[in-house]
Amino acid sequence: MTSALTPATLQTGHVGLNVTDVARSTAFYQQIFGLEILVEGQDGERRWAFLGRGRVVMLTLWQQSEGRFATGTPGLHHLSFQVPTLADVEGVRHILRSLGADFQYDGVVPHAEGGDSGGIFFTDPDGIRLEVYTPTGLAASDAAPVGSTPACGFF
Repeated sequence: MTSALTPATLQTGHVGLNVTDVARSTAFYQQIFGLEILVEGQDGERRWAFLGRGRVVMLTLWQQSEGRFATGTPGLHHLSFQVPTLADVEGVRHILRSLGADFQYDGVVPHAEGGDSGGIFFTDPDGIRLEVYTPTGLAASDAAPVGSTPACGFF
């Protein structure tokens, strides 16, 4: 019998997203997160791009879908990115505003009433729900989206 991996040996690798236009999505994620194109290619109509830093793949984009992200079906709820400070969250928010991104809430919101962590909740060009948050710095901020209940921001 094999044993399960311990938390110390298990970590998230990369995230793969289906998109409708790989060039548009690549530009979006590069502008927000400063990711580099590590590999890109095409097989017939299907295009893809692997984005990351150095040699580390963080995000793969696959142009193989149509329409908008479906929030009412099983699958991804949202994708969250952690940054060190509230200033970093605000920096991303500024970039997103210049891109005309759709936000779930106006401004940075804490994850829970009186909580110290929080962030911004928005969608990418295909409607995929995203979050950029910081683990500290929001204790004195406005109320959380759902009151005292811990929130991800997309309820």
